[in-house]
Amino acid sequence: MTPRQRFNTAAASRILITDGAFGTEIQNWKLDEAAYAGDLGLARDAKGNNDILALTKPEVPETITRAYLDAGSDIVSTNTFSANRISQADYAAEHLVREINVASAQIARRLADEYEAKDGRPRFVAGAIGPTNKTLSLSPDVNDPGYREIDFDYLKGVYREQVDALVEGGADFILIETVFDTLNAKAGVMAVLDAQRDLGRDLPIMLSMTLTDLSGRNLSGHTVEAFWYATRHARPLTVGLNCSFGAEQLRPHVKTLSQVADTLIMVYPNAGLPNELGEYDEMPATTAGLVGEWAQAGQVNVLGGCCGSTPAHIAAIAQAVRGLEPRRVPTPEVRTRLAGLESMMMAA
Repeated sequence: MTPRQRFNTAAASRILITDGAFGTEIQNWKLDEAAYAGDLGLARDAKGNNDILALTKPEVPETITRAYLDAGSDIVSTNTFSANRISQADYAAEHLVREINVASAQIARRLADEYEAKDGRPRFVAGAIGPTNKTLSLSPDVNDPGYREIDFDYLKGVYREQVDALVEGGADFILIETVFDTLNAKAGVMAVLDAQRDLGRDLPIMLSMTLTDLSGRNLSGHTVEAFWYATRHARPLTVGLNCSFGAEQLRPHVKTLSQVADTLIMVYPNAGLPNELGEYDEMPATTAGLVGEWAQAGQVNVLGGCCGSTPAHIAAIAQAVRGLEPRRVPTPEVRTRLAGLESMMMAA
Protein backbone atom coordinates (compact mmCIF):
# COMPACT_ATOMS: atom_id res chain seq x y z
CA MET A 1 0.00 0.00 0.00
CA THR A 2 1.00 3.61 -0.44
CA PRO A 3 1.68 5.76 2.64
CA ARG A 4 -1.71 7.43 2.16
CA GLN A 5 -3.46 4.07 2.05
CA ARG A 6 -1.56 2.75 5.08
CA PHE A 7 -2.38 5.90 7.02
CA ASN A 8 -6.07 5.88 6.13
CA THR A 9 -6.30 2.20 7.06
CA ALA A 10 -4.76 2.87 10.47
CA ALA A 11 -6.94 5.96 11.03
CA ALA A 12 -10.11 4.03 10.25
CA SER A 13 -9.73 1.85 13.32
CA ARG A 14 -8.45 4.23 16.00
CA ILE A 15 -7.40 7.76 16.86
CA LEU A 16 -3.78 8.18 15.85
CA ILE A 17 -1.15 10.03 17.86
CA THR A 18 1.38 12.47 16.51
CA ASP A 19 4.33 13.83 18.48
CA GLY A 20 4.87 16.92 20.59
CA ALA A 21 7.12 19.96 20.72
CA PHE A 22 10.74 20.02 19.61
CA GLY A 23 11.66 23.61 20.47
CA THR A 24 10.81 23.51 24.16
CA GLU A 25 12.32 20.03 24.48
CA ILE A 26 15.56 21.23 22.89
CA GLN A 27 15.69 24.13 25.35
CA ASN A 28 15.93 21.57 28.15
CA TRP A 29 19.33 20.49 26.78
CA LYS A 30 20.70 24.00 27.57
CA LEU A 31 23.08 23.89 24.63
CA ASP A 32 25.68 26.60 24.14
CA GLU A 33 26.54 28.26 20.82
CA ALA A 34 29.40 25.89 20.16
CA ALA A 35 27.04 22.91 20.32
CA TYR A 36 24.77 24.46 17.72
CA ALA A 37 27.57 25.59 15.43
CA GLY A 38 29.69 22.44 15.53
CA ASP A 39 32.51 22.62 13.01
CA LEU A 40 30.42 24.17 10.22
CA GLY A 41 32.30 27.46 10.34
CA LEU A 42 29.19 29.64 10.02
CA ALA A 43 29.60 33.40 9.78
CA ARG A 44 26.87 34.14 12.35
CA ASP A 45 25.93 32.98 15.82
CA ALA A 46 24.11 29.64 15.49
CA LYS A 47 22.56 29.49 18.96
CA GLY A 48 18.83 28.86 18.73
CA ASN A 49 19.00 27.30 15.28
CA ASN A 50 17.28 24.11 16.38
CA ASP A 51 17.07 22.66 12.89
CA ILE A 52 20.85 22.62 12.38
CA LEU A 53 21.26 20.14 15.24
CA ALA A 54 20.51 17.38 12.74
CA LEU A 55 24.03 18.08 11.45
CA THR A 56 25.93 19.26 14.51
CA LYS A 57 24.34 17.32 17.37
CA PRO A 58 22.01 14.68 15.90
CA GLU A 59 21.67 12.87 19.22
CA VAL A 60 19.41 15.72 20.38
CA PRO A 61 16.60 15.36 17.79
CA GLU A 62 17.11 11.60 17.83
CA THR A 63 16.63 11.36 21.60
CA ILE A 64 13.53 13.56 21.47
CA THR A 65 12.01 11.60 18.58
CA ARG A 66 12.68 8.31 20.35
CA ALA A 67 10.96 9.63 23.49
CA TYR A 68 7.84 10.48 21.50
CA LEU A 69 7.80 7.04 19.91
CA ASP A 70 8.15 5.50 23.36
CA ALA A 71 5.19 7.65 24.46
CA GLY A 72 3.00 6.15 21.74
CA SER A 73 3.36 8.38 18.67
CA ASP A 74 2.19 6.92 15.37
CA ILE A 75 3.58 9.93 13.50
CA VAL A 76 6.91 11.65 14.11
CA SER A 77 7.69 14.96 12.47
CA THR A 78 11.06 16.13 11.27
CA ASN A 79 12.82 18.85 13.25
CA THR A 80 12.74 21.18 10.24
CA PHE A 81 10.27 23.93 11.14
CA SER A 82 12.75 26.64 10.07
CA ALA A 83 14.91 24.60 7.71
CA ASN A 84 14.26 26.82 4.71
CA ARG A 85 16.36 29.34 2.82
CA ILE A 86 14.55 32.36 4.30
CA SER A 87 14.79 31.35 7.96
CA GLN A 88 18.29 29.89 7.72
CA ALA A 89 19.58 33.18 6.30
CA ASP A 90 19.33 34.56 9.85
CA TYR A 91 22.16 32.18 10.75
CA ALA A 92 24.10 32.41 7.45
CA ALA A 93 23.20 28.75 6.95
CA GLU A 94 20.99 28.93 3.87
CA HIS A 95 23.54 26.88 1.92
CA LEU A 96 22.85 23.97 4.30
CA VAL A 97 19.09 23.71 3.72
CA ARG A 98 19.22 20.49 1.75
CA GLU A 99 21.64 18.80 4.16
CA ILE A 100 19.59 19.79 7.22
CA ASN A 101 16.32 18.48 5.79
CA VAL A 102 17.77 15.25 4.46
CA ALA A 103 19.54 14.50 7.76
CA SER A 104 16.49 15.30 9.88
CA ALA A 105 14.21 13.18 7.73
CA GLN A 106 16.68 10.30 7.86
CA ILE A 107 16.70 10.42 11.66
CA ALA A 108 12.90 10.29 11.84
CA ARG A 109 12.68 7.60 9.13
CA ARG A 110 15.23 5.33 10.79
CA LEU A 111 13.50 5.52 14.17
CA ALA A 112 10.00 5.12 12.71
CA ASP A 113 11.11 1.99 10.88
CA GLU A 114 12.85 0.68 13.99
CA TYR A 115 9.71 0.98 16.11
CA GLU A 116 7.45 -0.44 13.42
CA ALA A 117 9.76 -3.45 13.13
CA LYS A 118 9.40 -4.08 16.87
CA ASP A 119 5.63 -4.41 17.04
CA GLY A 120 4.31 -4.23 13.47
CA ARG A 121 2.32 -1.06 14.12
CA PRO A 122 2.74 1.42 11.27
CA ARG A 123 4.77 4.55 12.02
CA PHE A 124 4.83 7.55 9.72
CA VAL A 125 7.21 10.44 9.08
CA ALA A 126 5.80 13.92 8.47
CA GLY A 127 8.23 16.33 6.85
CA ALA A 128 7.57 19.57 8.71
CA ILE A 129 7.52 22.90 6.88
CA GLY A 130 6.97 26.08 8.85
CA PRO A 131 5.54 29.39 7.60
CA THR A 132 8.92 31.26 7.44
CA ASN A 133 9.12 34.76 8.91
CA LYS A 134 7.67 36.39 5.79
CA THR A 135 4.05 36.90 4.81
CA LEU A 136 2.59 37.11 1.32
CA SER A 137 -0.75 38.61 2.32
CA LEU A 138 0.38 41.52 4.46
CA SER A 139 2.85 44.36 4.13
CA PRO A 140 5.54 44.68 6.81
CA ASP A 141 5.50 48.45 6.18
CA VAL A 142 2.48 50.25 7.63
CA ASN A 143 3.21 53.20 5.33
CA ASP A 144 3.13 51.06 2.18
CA PRO A 145 0.25 48.56 2.25
CA GLY A 146 1.13 47.24 -1.20
CA TYR A 147 4.73 46.35 -0.37
CA ARG A 148 5.77 42.71 -0.06
CA GLU A 149 9.22 41.44 0.93
CA ILE A 150 8.86 38.35 -1.29
CA ASP A 151 6.44 37.13 -3.93
CA PHE A 152 4.48 33.91 -4.37
CA ASP A 153 6.83 32.28 -6.87
CA TYR A 154 9.87 32.96 -4.71
CA LEU A 155 8.24 31.39 -1.65
CA LYS A 156 7.08 28.43 -3.71
CA GLY A 157 10.70 27.88 -4.75
CA VAL A 158 11.87 28.10 -1.14
CA TYR A 159 9.34 25.46 -0.14
CA ARG A 160 10.15 23.25 -3.13
CA GLU A 161 13.79 23.10 -2.08
CA GLN A 162 12.74 21.91 1.36
CA VAL A 163 10.13 19.46 0.07
CA ASP A 164 12.61 17.76 -2.26
CA ALA A 165 15.13 17.30 0.55
CA LEU A 166 12.54 15.92 2.98
CA VAL A 167 11.36 13.40 0.40
CA GLU A 168 14.96 12.43 -0.28
CA GLY A 169 15.44 11.79 3.43
CA GLY A 170 12.41 9.50 3.62
CA ALA A 171 9.38 11.58 4.66
CA ASP A 172 5.99 9.98 3.98
CA PHE A 173 4.00 13.21 4.05
CA ILE A 174 4.64 16.95 3.90
CA LEU A 175 3.22 18.80 6.91
CA ILE A 176 2.61 22.48 6.13
CA GLU A 177 2.08 23.69 9.67
CA THR A 178 1.47 26.73 11.85
CA VAL A 179 -0.19 28.49 8.92
CA PHE A 180 -0.63 32.12 9.92
CA ASP A 181 -0.97 33.28 6.29
CA THR A 182 -3.20 31.22 4.02
CA LEU A 183 -1.38 32.48 0.90
CA ASN A 184 1.92 31.18 2.32
CA ALA A 185 0.24 27.80 2.74
CA LYS A 186 -0.97 27.87 -0.86
CA ALA A 187 2.63 28.46 -1.99
CA GLY A 188 3.59 25.39 0.04
CA VAL A 189 0.76 23.40 -1.50
CA MET A 190 1.88 24.35 -5.01
CA ALA A 191 5.45 23.34 -4.19
CA VAL A 192 4.26 19.90 -3.05
CA LEU A 193 2.00 19.44 -6.07
CA ASP A 194 4.88 20.32 -8.39
CA ALA A 195 7.14 17.87 -6.55
CA GLN A 196 4.44 15.21 -6.77
CA ARG A 197 4.19 15.69 -10.52
CA ASP A 198 7.95 15.38 -10.96
CA LEU A 199 8.14 12.32 -8.70
CA GLY A 200 5.34 10.64 -10.58
CA ARG A 201 3.67 9.49 -7.36
CA ASP A 202 1.37 10.66 -4.61
CA LEU A 203 2.95 12.95 -2.01
CA PRO A 204 0.30 13.49 0.68
CA ILE A 205 -0.08 16.89 2.29
CA MET A 206 -1.00 17.63 5.88
CA LEU A 207 -2.26 21.18 6.57
CA SER A 208 -2.35 22.80 9.98
CA MET A 209 -3.60 26.31 10.63
CA THR A 210 -2.73 28.45 13.64
CA LEU A 211 -5.17 30.97 15.11
CA THR A 212 -3.99 34.36 16.28
CA ASP A 213 -7.14 35.54 18.05
CA LEU A 214 -9.98 33.95 19.93
CA SER A 215 -12.49 34.74 17.19
CA GLY A 216 -10.89 31.91 15.20
CA ARG A 217 -8.86 33.67 12.51
CA ASN A 218 -5.26 33.42 11.43
CA LEU A 219 -3.03 36.45 10.84
CA SER A 220 -4.21 36.87 7.25
CA GLY A 221 -7.76 37.08 8.59
CA HIS A 222 -9.23 33.76 7.47
CA THR A 223 -11.70 31.79 9.55
CA VAL A 224 -11.17 28.03 9.83
CA GLU A 225 -13.97 27.44 7.31
CA ALA A 226 -12.47 29.91 4.83
CA PHE A 227 -9.06 28.31 5.27
CA TRP A 228 -10.49 24.89 4.46
CA TYR A 229 -12.35 26.06 1.36
CA ALA A 230 -9.21 27.88 0.17
CA THR A 231 -7.05 24.77 0.44
CA ARG A 232 -9.44 21.86 -0.09
CA HIS A 233 -8.37 21.50 -3.72
CA ALA A 234 -5.04 20.06 -2.47
CA ARG A 235 -6.94 16.99 -1.18
CA PRO A 236 -4.89 16.95 2.03
CA LEU A 237 -4.51 13.80 4.03
CA THR A 238 -5.30 15.79 7.17
CA VAL A 239 -6.32 19.32 7.99
CA GLY A 240 -6.40 20.86 11.42
CA LEU A 241 -5.05 23.27 13.98
CA ASN A 242 -1.83 23.54 15.93
CA CYS A 243 -0.02 25.90 18.25
CA SER A 244 -2.44 28.83 18.70
CA PHE A 245 -3.74 28.64 22.25
CA GLY A 246 -4.30 25.78 24.62
CA ALA A 247 -6.93 23.15 23.98
CA GLU A 248 -9.51 24.98 26.08
CA GLN A 249 -9.57 27.95 23.68
CA LEU A 250 -9.51 25.79 20.55
CA ARG A 251 -12.64 23.82 21.43
CA PRO A 252 -15.22 25.70 19.28
CA HIS A 253 -12.88 25.92 16.29
CA VAL A 254 -12.12 22.21 16.34
CA LYS A 255 -15.84 21.54 16.32
CA THR A 256 -16.38 23.86 13.35
CA LEU A 257 -13.60 22.36 11.28
CA SER A 258 -14.67 18.80 12.06
CA GLN A 259 -18.13 19.55 10.68
CA VAL A 260 -17.02 20.97 7.32
CA ALA A 261 -13.81 19.14 6.34
CA ASP A 262 -14.20 15.96 4.32
CA THR A 263 -10.81 14.66 5.32
CA LEU A 264 -9.12 13.56 8.53
CA ILE A 265 -8.76 16.11 11.35
CA MET A 266 -5.43 16.49 13.16
CA VAL A 267 -5.10 18.85 16.12
CA TYR A 268 -2.03 19.44 18.26
CA PRO A 269 -2.41 22.41 20.60
CA ASN A 270 0.06 24.07 22.92
CA ALA A 271 0.19 22.81 26.47
CA GLY A 272 -1.99 25.66 27.65
CA LEU A 273 -0.92 29.29 27.53
CA PRO A 274 2.59 30.36 28.60
CA ASN A 275 3.05 32.03 31.97
CA GLU A 276 4.73 35.41 32.50
CA LEU A 277 8.13 33.75 32.07
CA GLY A 278 7.13 32.17 28.76
CA GLU A 279 6.96 28.69 30.26
CA TYR A 280 4.14 26.17 29.95
CA ASP A 281 2.58 24.93 33.17
CA GLU A 282 -0.30 22.77 31.94
CA MET A 283 0.14 19.25 33.22
CA PRO A 284 -0.15 16.21 30.94
CA ALA A 285 -3.37 15.00 32.56
CA THR A 286 -5.03 18.38 31.98
CA THR A 287 -4.09 18.51 28.30
CA ALA A 288 -5.14 14.89 27.80
CA GLY A 289 -8.48 15.53 29.46
CA LEU A 290 -9.23 18.51 27.24
CA VAL A 291 -8.31 16.91 23.91
CA GLY A 292 -9.99 13.72 25.09
CA GLU A 293 -13.28 15.63 25.07
CA TRP A 294 -12.87 16.21 21.33
CA ALA A 295 -12.23 12.51 20.86
CA GLN A 296 -15.29 11.56 22.87
CA ALA A 297 -17.36 13.95 20.75
CA GLY A 298 -16.13 12.29 17.55
CA GLN A 299 -14.39 15.41 16.28
CA VAL A 300 -10.78 14.26 15.70
CA ASN A 301 -8.71 11.59 13.99
CA VAL A 302 -5.17 12.53 15.08
CA LEU A 303 -4.03 14.20 18.31
CA GLY A 304 -0.72 15.47 19.62
CA GLY A 305 0.93 18.51 21.15
CA CYS A 306 2.72 21.69 20.15
CA CYS A 307 4.67 24.25 22.23
CA GLY A 308 5.28 23.15 25.79
CA SER A 309 4.13 19.59 25.23
CA THR A 310 6.44 16.78 26.28
CA PRO A 311 6.60 13.00 25.86
CA ALA A 312 4.60 12.82 29.08
CA HIS A 313 1.82 14.87 27.45
CA ILE A 314 1.80 12.58 24.42
CA ALA A 315 1.69 9.46 26.60
CA ALA A 316 -1.24 10.91 28.57
CA ILE A 317 -3.11 11.78 25.37
CA ALA A 318 -2.52 8.30 23.95
CA GLN A 319 -3.89 6.76 27.13
CA ALA A 320 -6.90 9.10 27.24
CA VAL A 321 -8.11 8.23 23.72
CA ARG A 322 -7.25 4.54 23.70
CA GLY A 323 -10.30 2.57 22.60
CA LEU A 324 -12.31 5.61 21.49
CA GLU A 325 -13.83 5.65 18.03
CA PRO A 326 -12.16 7.97 15.53
CA ARG A 327 -14.13 10.72 13.82
CA ARG A 328 -16.03 9.58 10.76
CA VAL A 329 -15.28 11.74 7.74
CA PRO A 330 -18.49 13.44 6.57
CA THR A 331 -19.72 13.49 2.97
CA PRO A 332 -20.79 17.09 2.42
CA GLU A 333 -23.59 18.11 0.10
CA VAL A 334 -22.27 19.00 -3.34
CA ARG A 335 -22.33 22.80 -3.39
CA THR A 336 -20.06 25.59 -4.61
CA ARG A 337 -18.10 26.79 -1.60
CA LEU A 338 -15.89 29.87 -1.86
CA ALA A 339 -13.59 31.70 0.50
CA GLY A 340 -12.56 35.25 1.08
CA LEU A 341 -11.82 36.06 4.70
CA GLU A 342 -15.15 34.38 5.39
CA SER A 343 -16.58 31.30 3.73
CA MET A 344 -19.46 31.53 1.29
CA MET A 345 -21.78 28.85 -0.05
CA MET A 346 -23.61 29.40 -3.33
CA ALA A 347 -27.33 28.96 -3.20
CA ALA A 348 -28.61 25.69 -4.62
